Amino acid sequence: MKTLNVVTLVLVIIGGLNWGLVGLFSFDLVAAIFGSGSMLSRTVYILVGIAAALQIMPLVAALNSSKVTYQSGH
Repeated sequence: MKTLNVVTLVLVIIGGLNWGLVGLFSFDLVAAIFGSGSMLSRTVYILVGIAAALQIMPLVAALNSSKVTYQSGH
C-alpha cells in the first residue's frame, strides 16, 4: 500500500504543478509534452484524477488518527 500511496502522491504533485503553470502562465505542460487533446494527455489527466481520488483515503485515515491534534487559534 505504501508504494501505491507514493505513486499517487507523485501524480497529484505533478497535477498540482501543471495546474499552477496553467493558472500562472496559461501553459499546460502535459499538453505541451504529449499534445493537446491527445490520447496520452488524456491518459495523464485521468491518472492524476484517479490518484487524487485515491489520496482521499490516506487523508481520512490521518484525520481520524489519534496522532492528529488540533490547536485553537487563541
